[in-house]
Amino acid sequence: MITRDTLASQLRDYLQRRITRAALVDWAEHAMMDEEFDNQDFETIREITGRLGLADVREFGLTWEDFEGYLSRLGYRAKVDVVQAS
Repeated sequence: MITRDTLASQLRDYLQRRITRAALVDWAEHAMMDEEFDNQDFETIREITGRLGLADVREFGLTWEDFEGYLSRLGYRAKVDVVQAS
């Protein structure tokens, strides 16, 4: 079952470069077809997951603001840490 925490975890993994955009899109596409969504947040989770499933199409690319908005709707906030490259 996809919950707000499951979805936020996928977003975090992408933003922290633990998974690729292709992997995020693939996860979202499969979730839309095969998974159940938590009834408590059904509309929000389904809408965001559906949007992520389209992120490989140029017209539906994702911006930083999109991610901030998605995380906010899920009850999270993004925090950026900038470090010097070695």
